[in-house]
Amino acid sequence: MSLISSGLVHGASAQVQAGGVSKEGSWFVGEGLKKGDYFSYSLCHVYYKDCTKFQIDFWVEGDQQVGSENQWHLKTLVKDGGKTHKGTINLGKIAAEPIGSSKNMVPYAAAFKSSLSWLSAYATGDIKDSTGKGPKKFAMPSWGKIGNIGGEQILPSSEEKIAVPDGIFDTVRISWKTGGKINNVWVVDNFPFPVKADTYAHVSSGVPPQEYRFELLDYQKDVKKDPFEKEKDSGEVIRDKNCPAITDQFAFVTKNTNTNTMIINVKYSPQKPMQGCPMDMIIDFKRSANQEEFVSQVHYDILVVEMTADGAKPIRSVANEDNRDTLFTTGGQVRTTIDIKESGKTTYAIYVSGTGPETAPDSAKAGFVTFDVDVQAGTSTTPPKDIPPKGDIVIPSWIKSNAQFWADGKITDKDFVSGLQYLINQKIIKIPSSTTASAKSDTIPAWVKDAAKFWAQGQTTDKDFVNGIQYLITNGIIKLKS
Repeated sequence: MSLISSGLVHGASAQVQAGGVSKEGSWFVGEGLKKGDYFSYSLCHVYYKDCTKFQIDFWVEGDQQVGSENQWHLKTLVKDGGKTHKGTINLGKIAAEPIGSSKNMVPYAAAFKSSLSWLSAYATGDIKDSTGKGPKKFAMPSWGKIGNIGGEQILPSSEEKIAVPDGIFDTVRISWKTGGKINNVWVVDNFPFPVKADTYAHVSSGVPPQEYRFELLDYQKDVKKDPFEKEKDSGEVIRDKNCPAITDQFAFVTKNTNTNTMIINVKYSPQKPMQGCPMDMIIDFKRSANQEEFVSQVHYDILVVEMTADGAKPIRSVANEDNRDTLFTTGGQVRTTIDIKESGKTTYAIYVSGTGPETAPDSAKAGFVTFDVDVQAGTSTTPPKDIPPKGDIVIPSWIKSNAQFWADGKITDKDFVSGLQYLINQKIIKIPSSTTASAKSDTIPAWVKDAAKFWAQGQTTDKDFVNGIQYLITNGIIKLKS
């Protein structure tokens, strides 16, 4: 018996590793799925913004006939950064993976297909499948073999009690090896989708990037009414109808950071972008000592800056607009699309705030590069619709890094005040209209550095920091030039 699907093979010639658990029963993707089921997952996938996390909720409204196939129809809600997207996704009934969606759900359906439903390459509801798919028993020594990464086996490895936000589940852990990393997916008998996953992409050298991870936030059954009926879609961006096409003809930028800690390569398309239109951008973070090697685990942001005598002053942050503290790449290469809001000569900056694990960045390699882009004025009379995120104050990580550097005496008062200028421009800090943010080296009392340091180290919240700085400016303790 053999199994061949999307580069995944299972055959007698493979070296079968020991697997299988004593639990009776079997499982396949979509097992037990029915009308009225509601699911909420936290999810990321390497092919969507380098595994940037989003929340996807879906409700099985029912089934519908599409051509000759009967499919599940899902009402879907995605919360990505500060925006909410409403749409639909259709799932197959034999293999419960996305096979169609509304236009705004395409990138999320792709991540869903490549992660939540990944095991459908092995286990489907078709017990008559001649290729060897169909329900897989927990007692089997192997569910299949991944042919494109050296023949590693997909194993039912152990029975485990797993806690996720929705509760505690008795699961079977399905595991395999990739580049020295153990990958795990936890499934529950007669539950349609795994409740948790933690997997890594295969690499020949270096740090394996996270391929996907997810966990179940909420599950409800027999939901009768659309749970998203009162939700408003804030994710739509109205773009100029005359937007130039994004092609593989890129403009190139290669620069060393201002701190000489790494080389940053940037490619963008179209070469002459237009206001109110998208721009495709590819960013490579390379080692200064060897430009063939990527820098791994990079914390960064894409900024629009204003060049002044005091340096580059940020006036727009892509991470901040996405309601995130920073952007992150494991492998050192990023491909993303940003919306152009400016026109004329625009200076962009790729700002690196640190390297290392997501939870513990090291600022030793912090630095930035800037480059100018000639942006055509938009032809539409309607400006791009971009609804800012709501909720708690979120301050970009580069400002927090500046506060730490300033408290440690590594940068001047003027450098620190440039961060305050960004907060003022974004109306996060509100000050009298006659005041602008510029400072001499002796204008800020030394004790204020302690407050900045406490905030940079996470001992006070962003809101407390903003309120405190606003108070200090308003009361003349931080003296800004009028």
